[in-house]
Amino acid sequence: MSTGPRDTWAPALELLVHGVGGATPDGMLGDPRTVRVAGDNTAGLYRRTADVDAEQDGDDRKGPVPEAYTWCNLTSGNGSRALWLLLTPFMIVNLAHWMRPPTGRRGLNRTYDVLVRLIALTLTLLLVAAVCEVSMDLVGWQCAGGASCVRGKYWLGFAAAHRGGWWSEPGRRLALAALVPAALTALLWWLSHRTWYAYESQRPAADDRPRADGPALALPGFWYGRRLVARLRSAHTAAGLLTVATALLVPALRHDHERGTGALVATGWGLGAAIAVLSAAAITETCRAGRSETEPDDATDHRTARLLLCGSPAVLAAVAGYAGWHRPGWVSAGRLPADATFTAFTLVQGAMIAALAVTAALMHRAARERPHAPAIPAQSAEPAVDAPHYGGRPGRAVLRGLGGPAVALLACALGGVLTGGVCQRIADWLDRGGTPGQDGDPLQGPPALLTWQASIIPVLLVVLVGVVAGAAWRVWRERLALGERLAELYPGEARQPARTRQIAGAIARAGLTDSVASLVALVCGVSFVLGAGAVVGAWIGGSGPGEAARGTPGPLPDVARAAQSLGSWLVGAGVVALLALGRRAYRDASARRTIGILWDVGTFWPRAAHPFAPPCYAERAVPDLTWRMAAWTARTDGRIILSGHSQGGVLAAAAVWQLDPATRRRVALLTYGCPLERLYGRWFPAHFGPAQLCSLHRELSAWRNLWRRTDPIGGPVRVGEGTVVDRGPLKDPVAYGRTPRHPLPEPVLGHSSFQTDPAFAAERAALLRRLATALPAQGSSGRSSG
Repeated sequence: MSTGPRDTWAPALELLVHGVGGATPDGMLGDPRTVRVAGDNTAGLYRRTADVDAEQDGDDRKGPVPEAYTWCNLTSGNGSRALWLLLTPFMIVNLAHWMRPPTGRRGLNRTYDVLVRLIALTLTLLLVAAVCEVSMDLVGWQCAGGASCVRGKYWLGFAAAHRGGWWSEPGRRLALAALVPAALTALLWWLSHRTWYAYESQRPAADDRPRADGPALALPGFWYGRRLVARLRSAHTAAGLLTVATALLVPALRHDHERGTGALVATGWGLGAAIAVLSAAAITETCRAGRSETEPDDATDHRTARLLLCGSPAVLAAVAGYAGWHRPGWVSAGRLPADATFTAFTLVQGAMIAALAVTAALMHRAARERPHAPAIPAQSAEPAVDAPHYGGRPGRAVLRGLGGPAVALLACALGGVLTGGVCQRIADWLDRGGTPGQDGDPLQGPPALLTWQASIIPVLLVVLVGVVAGAAWRVWRERLALGERLAELYPGEARQPARTRQIAGAIARAGLTDSVASLVALVCGVSFVLGAGAVVGAWIGGSGPGEAARGTPGPLPDVARAAQSLGSWLVGAGVVALLALGRRAYRDASARRTIGILWDVGTFWPRAAHPFAPPCYAERAVPDLTWRMAAWTARTDGRIILSGHSQGGVLAAAAVWQLDPATRRRVALLTYGCPLERLYGRWFPAHFGPAQLCSLHRELSAWRNLWRRTDPIGGPVRVGEGTVVDRGPLKDPVAYGRTPRHPLPEPVLGHSSFQTDPAFAAERAALLRRLATALPAQGSSGRSSG
């Protein structure tokens, strides 16, 4: 017990941050008696009941006071949140914004950001246009226009054309059906607005120092995207509502133009001009919106954003009134003119992705040619058994800087496939499984391009099955190769074939993570070829593959019809399975750990490109951790071991970057199972590249990282100047067979239970000792922190 003056003793705190899948305070602290000392049920700080007032006791304990920060409810909770999974294309395209190569050329950075935001805008338009296609074209125009399709659908009978009611006129049916996409757009606006208050509005720690230079994650406004999300939300909401207005205006204006109704034609063209002006304003606002990271941006929304939010609903209401005007003799026949719309979406997306790829390639080339780019510090030699686990040069951006364009292409491909499949499935349901356009049925089905996109789903499924088979083959080959060299890790042990296969298989499976880039490249290539084929097929044939193949020799017609039907069923089953999986993941911790890494990586980044993407939990978690460390060190003058597992290590690094230098020198970082270099450094090189990680290491008093070969997520951070940051690979399992110290077979831990390894306690103690020797030189008070 320390009874001396305050300047002879300083407390130590171990701030624990869990990783993917979440953890309970009881499990993190190893004590069922815990109490929340700060925060709320969404994210909070917990201590053991006995340690609530540990700083005030003056107890110079052997170790630091443990404190757990739990943030799992930021990404889980009510099962209804699984609906966010339906917006996965929005999340994926938002990732593309953060995957840009590192370069100091502002023009290229600006071009890259604008292109990604425009691609994100097309995804919003594609979603709203798809809902318009279902509700307005398939239901309101085609099905309600024919007696055979309406038969048995009591919910649609009041608007049936053959019954002659008030709602039976085509324009009024379309105006009523337009409520569905308009309501969807309003729902997306509301979800974004509600989560905006819970996430983006969290203020960063107070810091008056100007920080215009240095890593982007160290800038005061990086985790404060309040104004940007508001501006993008206004632009996307207006664009969605204007898409609905256009889908409602075009058929009515075309009818009036053919009939030569002067007043109505003039009114229609006037409304079209208003839509064009507001659309141009929405595109301009999307291009002008940018992140303000050097300072927290509390400015009010731009006047254009307010104009868009007010003007687009007013124009939509006016168009609804125009379309609902009584027009004698107007009947619905065929499809609405939507074929050109979806083809234009696809071609525009393809052109912008090509431009994005060129921009990214130029950025990557410029970054490699920079003479001041830091070299990667050399690492200590590792056993030969490590070679299959980490291939390639550390710090190099995946796909030679084209990771962002590849991910953007995946987002567009996923959006197109889901759009085509859902539209085809609903058309089949409305048509009771028949073939649209045949046997006198008035239902013509969705546009040809959407039918073709639905038909490529079985082909994609075959490709994915082939990829899985290839991955299994690779694991089997590497397991055999590793098994022959496993004796280097456990010398002197009697060989046990089953045990060898278990350990070698775990190492080989963990190495698959490093093949993700190749998988993405393959899927992108296949998606591009199939998407181009769908556009060409729809353009040449003007119909779906089943109708286009009619009359051709051999089994081709049957195969085309089977692919078309199977694609719609697969999308329907996939959407249901996705919701079921997401609901289970939100409620079941084990399922959440299984799929959580992709979701947690996707929602780690702020909504910089798409405002309707799932919210960024780090905009709450990083300020929480920064505030806690800054306030605790200012109050106690103590030391902090910031201990982060898996994704918690990424949050910990981001929080350390936000600290002022004096506080940062009182913090030692301990990471384990951490994907900082393996995932984030390679996929997000502009923010977690070697230069940024080396800078973080220089600014910290101490940093140690523990890793295992069997871990499919974490790995070495591969930085070190004077001292080596990485400790590993740790033995996993700690014993090959039964020994006097390990009488029972030890499990292969992989990504879990790092704290049970003896290296963890040893490194934590070493970090505390290094902090004790580093702190006296940091301030002028002369107080010792040993």
